[in-house]
Amino acid sequence: MTMTAKLSPELQACLDACLTCLAACEHCATACLMEDDVKMMARCVQLDRDCADACAFTARLLMRGSDLHPEACRMCAEACERCAAECEQHAAHHDHCRVCAEACRACAALCRQMAA
Repeated sequence: MTMTAKLSPELQACLDACLTCLAACEHCATACLMEDDVKMMARCVQLDRDCADACAFTARLLMRGSDLHPEACRMCAEACERCAAECEQHAAHHDHCRVCAEACRACAALCRQMAA
């Protein structure tokens, strides 16, 4: 992708974290739906989807340099923290949840910095 304006290193790091988290959440939700006890994973899937959507929205605002990105980053950090907390409950038994929780924690930390 070619951009006319280069993002600051801080914004680029946050964007990269959002995109990594988006991918991790999508993968986790899909993997959770393939688990034997899907009902037990329902909350995880719901929070994965919320987090993926928050990351995608925030990434779009960051890419275009929107002045609304601090508010989006606050919302994204909240979604990431909720998702991470749920995924951490399953991380010992499901690698996709462990990877997702790690991506969510990293994204939340960078989004909180951008929202400050």
